[in-house]
Amino acid sequence: MKEKILHKATDMFLTLGFKSVTMDDIANGMGISKKTIYAHFENKTKLVEECTNNLFEVISTGIDQICALEKNPIKELYEIKKFVMMHLKDEKSSPQYQLQKYYPKIYEALKVKEYEVMLVCVVDNIKRGLDLGIYRPNLDVDFVSRIYYSGVFAIKDNTLFPNTEFKMTTLEDYLLEYHLRGIVTPKGRKILNSIINSNQE
Repeated sequence: MKEKILHKATDMFLTLGFKSVTMDDIANGMGISKKTIYAHFENKTKLVEECTNNLFEVISTGIDQICALEKNPIKELYEIKKFVMMHLKDEKSSPQYQLQKYYPKIYEALKVKEYEVMLVCVVDNIKRGLDLGIYRPNLDVDFVSRIYYSGVFAIKDNTLFPNTEFKMTTLEDYLLEYHLRGIVTPKGRKILNSIINSNQE
């Protein structure tokens, strides 16, 4: 039952927002009593914490599996973006913003974990791209990986990019293309252009 509650709550939080969804909403959505939820989670904060940690583990494992395939680094970044967006449901409700505002401790703890996972992934991606000659040889790997990471967080900032004006999938596309166009060689640009063109068809 605990897994079912986690799954349903995560789905509702991502669709409607962490603040918007109540314990009553989750109970009604599952056709169970609130008492059943409280038997597994002492309060909503604990439920939010476990939902975000669980989602983080699912996404981290998926990213590790994609990286383990050692695809072309440019294709790999597009695969990761697609995988993450699928699990975050396009982030229509700005869950990141709500998590930061209403559950700051959970948000900060999650951010630290995300940083560790993402930095390893991006650094490895850049190094492989350099070895293949599709990323520019004069790149400062540490700088590029951190600036890309900061961009990923910046586009989720609702004050910078209000969800009433910007669609998250579009922002993700813009950021990834912006990142890659700044680091590819002419050889890498051909691969990037072919991926962008195939995505538009």
